[in-house]
Formats: sequence, C-alpha cells, structure tokens
Amino acid sequence: MAANGEEQQTQAARHQEVGHKSLLQSDALYQYILETSVYPREPESMKELREVTAKHPWNIMTTSADEGQFLNMLLKLINAKNTMEIGVYTGYSLLATALAIPDDGKILAMDINKENYELGLPIIEKAGVAHKIDFREGPALPMLDLLIENKKNHGSYDFIFVDADKDNYINYHKRLIDLVKVGGLIGYDNTLWNGSVVAPPDAPLRKYVRYYRDFVLELNKAIAADPRIEICMLPVGDGITLCRRIK
Repeated sequence: MAANGEEQQTQAARHQEVGHKSLLQSDALYQYILETSVYPREPESMKELREVTAKHPWNIMTTSADEGQFLNMLLKLINAKNTMEIGVYTGYSLLATALAIPDDGKILAMDINKENYELGLPIIEKAGVAHKIDFREGPALPMLDLLIENKKNHGSYDFIFVDADKDNYINYHKRLIDLVKVGGLIGYDNTLWNGSVVAPPDAPLRKYVRYYRDFVLELNKAIAADPRIEICMLPVGDGITLCRRIK
C-alpha cells in the first residue's frame, strides 16, 4: 500500500508541472486518448510540426495534440472561412486551422516573434495551406485597433483563437467582440492555467504561473458576466473557453 501511495503522490506532483498539457488526473487516461483518438487521425503535417516543436526550448507554449484535433473539427462544424489567430508560436494550432478552412479561407495570424513561426513555415508550405495565412509580426493590440477603425471589419470574423500574453486577454476581448460576427466564436486558450485558478493563495506555484494567474482569473470572471456572449469552458489541453457572440 505504501508503494502505491507513493506512486499516487508522484503522479499528483507530475500534474502540478506546468508542462503537463492535460488536466486529466491520470496520465494513462490522457495517453489513451492520444493513442486511440488523436495520433491515428493526426495529419502527417501536424505530426511533423508537433515533433519539430517538441525540440524547441519553449515547447511548453505549443497547443496540445488533442486541442489541435478539437479546433480542426470545430472549425469544420461552424464552416469557418475568415479567421484570426493571436499568438502563433511555431504554428501547430495555425496549421490545424489552415487544414480545416476552405481553400479560399483566410487566417490573419499575429505574433511578436516571426522566427518561431518560420520554424514551422516549411511544413505549412509543404501541406499546401500557406496561401491561407496572412502573418503579421508585432504586438496584436495596435493591429486590432487598426482593424476596428475600418467598420467593414466589424462582425467579419467567423472564428478567432487567442493563445498569447495572458495579461492582455481582457484587452483583446474588448476589441475582438466587435470583430467576430454574431454567431461566431472566440476561443481563449489556457483559461484553467494548469489548474492554478483553484490553487490556494499559499500554493507553491512557479513564478510566471502565479503572475499570470490573476489575469486569467480576471478574464474568466469578465466573460462569465458578459451578456454579449454565450460561453463554454472545456478541460481540453490547459483549458479553452469558447465564446459565441449573440449580440
């Protein structure tokens, strides 16, 4: 029994690791999902990009494979065509989107680091979907403000995915709500923030987890009270909250 208890404690500790991309309480169960549902259906290009990204020193920033599968199906279900992504990294979720939308679909992709995007770009090009992507390097807020200035952009996006600086999530939301169409979706990633959203005040959290937690909590509280949207928080990856604009 003692050995079994130690094993459970070890597994519990592992789930406190920031790098654990699932909130499931069993590594074996998460592995079952990946091996049964995700990996056998993962497009070869996404597998290649996932493996390239795994070797990058910042690989913790990537979208998990199960979340990539979810986004790909979601975009097909809502027939998304004009989309936006804030926070690209090497482009795993971007590729999931590009593969899902029609050949004449578009993704406005923003990131402060073009170098990371260029790591995945050859794979995206090989997959034949690079023409759908309009990548822009730099902070997203000034770009969003420019988009909002033109009334033609209001309500023009079917889907917007945000996986970027958590301290600006609330600022993104204030702008994106005008750009997404009524009936369209905004997806905010990391809204359960490694489970830290329910951690006690004295919990031993890594410095940056503790710092950004307050911003994640602020967003979660704000969108839960926003009458312009319907929401659904899902324990996929590190938590993703879908916001459907209703007015």
